Amino acid sequence: MEAIEGESIYGANRDQLEALRREVTASITELRERMTQETGFDPVEHGLARIKAEDSMREKCRRRGLPETTRSALVELFDSIGMRVVCAFRSDVYLVRDHLASLPGFEIVEEKDYIRNVKPNGYRSLHIIMRTTDGRAPVGCGETQGFYVEVQLRTISMDTWAALEHHMKYKKEAPANEKLIIDELKRCADELASTDVSMQSLRDLILEES
Repeated sequence: MEAIEGESIYGANRDQLEALRREVTASITELRERMTQETGFDPVEHGLARIKAEDSMREKCRRRGLPETTRSALVELFDSIGMRVVCAFRSDVYLVRDHLASLPGFEIVEEKDYIRNVKPNGYRSLHIIMRTTDGRAPVGCGETQGFYVEVQLRTISMDTWAALEHHMKYKKEAPANEKLIIDELKRCADELASTDVSMQSLRDLILEES
């Protein structure tokens, strides 16, 4: 189904996308409240959930060589609904991941663990793509498969590093000392990862005493 100029690339699916965004967000809120009550620790520092902006989705379709259609936006691409969940500790990243994997009506169809398999530049994060399995599927796409939700899970340290790296990566011109900057960014990423491990150990000690 081609998205007519001036109409939403999401076609008649915008309300369903918003409902799914709220549903997954609410489930994480419930997890936070339960874990805070049980352990005294909130597993999530902060989070962000959004429906990808129309212009951004159209631009991504063009970049991928896809037609600017509802099917491209909701079937060929997987980030119409995007979430970033920032946790205080590494173990909480996997706690949230397991929670999402257990949600009724969803399945994880792709997972990339850049925490255990760090990217060469030092980037760390856990990326998952979820899909609905309960019959909810995009209208007007000629498909029976479900809606997709992309989730990025990180610690505070990982998120801080990624934000700073993003600012430098997207400068218009590469600096003359680019190699030095890349090496220093990698070193900083490794130091922050070491801090994450130490903070996890301290938190575990506190929980053992409680």
